[in-house]
Amino acid sequence: MSHTPVDRADLLTPHRDLHNESGALRGEHPGRSRNPVIKVADLAWLEFEKPDPDRAEVFARDFGFAIAARTERELWLRGTFAGSPCVVIRRGQTSRFIGTAFHAAERADLDRLARATGSDVRDIDVPGGGQSVALLDPSGFPVRVVHCAQQLPALSEQQPLVLNTGVGRRRTNATQRPPREPSRIQRLGHVVLETRVFMRALDWYLDTLGMIVSDFLFLDGQRGRGPTMAFIRCDQGSLAVDHHTLALHLGPGTGYVHSAYQVTDLDAIAAGGEYLAERGYRRSWGIGRHIQGSQLFDYWRDPDRFMLEHFADGDLFSCDLEPGWAPMSASGLAQWGPPVTRDFLGANPSPSRLREVMTALRGDNELDPARLLGLMKAMSS
Repeated sequence: MSHTPVDRADLLTPHRDLHNESGALRGEHPGRSRNPVIKVADLAWLEFEKPDPDRAEVFARDFGFAIAARTERELWLRGTFAGSPCVVIRRGQTSRFIGTAFHAAERADLDRLARATGSDVRDIDVPGGGQSVALLDPSGFPVRVVHCAQQLPALSEQQPLVLNTGVGRRRTNATQRPPREPSRIQRLGHVVLETRVFMRALDWYLDTLGMIVSDFLFLDGQRGRGPTMAFIRCDQGSLAVDHHTLALHLGPGTGYVHSAYQVTDLDAIAAGGEYLAERGYRRSWGIGRHIQGSQLFDYWRDPDRFMLEHFADGDLFSCDLEPGWAPMSASGLAQWGPPVTRDFLGANPSPSRLREVMTALRGDNELDPARLLGLMKAMSS
């Protein structure tokens, strides 16, 4: 009996086709702007409204945030790294995501951005003080670009475990006993947003804030129509930064998908996950390792069903790497880990989701029946 030979490389790298190292084809999106207004340095914080700040603070502490400031109206959350807070929760009628804030590389960038957009530079009420320019992106999300007057000091860290790795015998006469405690958040890493006007939003972030694309995803059989998801990083020149600070994807809705917060290592993710599970919180998906960005990940839902991610060991890219191009698929979201859940994909049918689809198909946006069917196919492949 004859057998078809198996390429050993296929066994070792089952996802090798999911990142095209040759980059874009002729005429495809370059993934960066020729002359952006400014270049933001990093994501500063995310803004939410919630009716019950006390409940929000309990989850925040369990998830691993420290409290930077608390008033009757506002709760500012932070990580252990020096810098700005990474989340602000304001008291409101309903639980909702408000928008993002990015760090200006220098104070003069606020003036440059204000002139280019017809906006004003205004003082902001952030711990330590600061100024900002307030904008709206094409999806309607509020976007602040901020310059903080003072940095919050660093807090004590959750130390990484010393690992023995085969020939690397670094730990002797000592045991491993990671405590089952909250995964101590170090910093805000990225936010993912869904939009019906993907290309308009993408170009706005590249042209206005000087961000650059690390990876594009496209729908099977529709590459000629352009990408439907982009993982976008800040441009700090030769300094390597997170693979993505912002990710955008085309969809029937307009809103927050998830945000990600860096922790020390895999044991911090796993032990912190056990701590959350013991307190009745619901895991959405994890633990695993992504393909685009390579992060170790673990996704959870807070009491208001917002999705938050613990991550560690993400890719760092400098400005000279060009975008990768890959087909969008559910199986292409992770190198290893449990099967992706319908909850993570947002694939659970609901009346509100059906209303979003009907509204999007009737509206002036980038979603049409072919795009919608392509997205549905990708999320089941």
